[in-house]
Amino acid sequence: QVQLVESGGGLVQPGGSLRLSCAASVASGDTFRSYAMGWIRHGPGKEREVVATITWSGGSTYYADSVKSRFTISRDNAKNTVYLQMNSLKPEDTAVYYCAARFGPTTEVPNKYDYWGQGTQVTVSS
Repeated sequence: QVQLVESGGGLVQPGGSLRLSCAASVASGDTFRSYAMGWIRHGPGKEREVVATITWSGGSTYYADSVKSRFTISRDNAKNTVYLQMNSLKPEDTAVYYCAARFGPTTEVPNKYDYWGQGTQVTVSS
């Protein structure tokens, strides 16, 4: 069992940057590093999209083609926190961004994630 709380969203101009944070609270007897983590976004009129994932060790990452080379996912297991650094933001990146966790391997399929945060709004507009 894990509870997730996102923060760091906001309004930014095209070309700007934001860093999202996800603070995790893990049930007794479990550890944050046991969970594969992902960032999933849901934009207006669009399907949910897994934009980035990271393994428990942080040694393996995945990025959707739409964000590759612009976004960077990382995690700090000592702080029970995962991050998403977003650079060169585009209007198409506008969405609610959710932190998600899954006990097991990472996946790019949104429905396979078991735990979700409340989401944080990212709006890219001039």
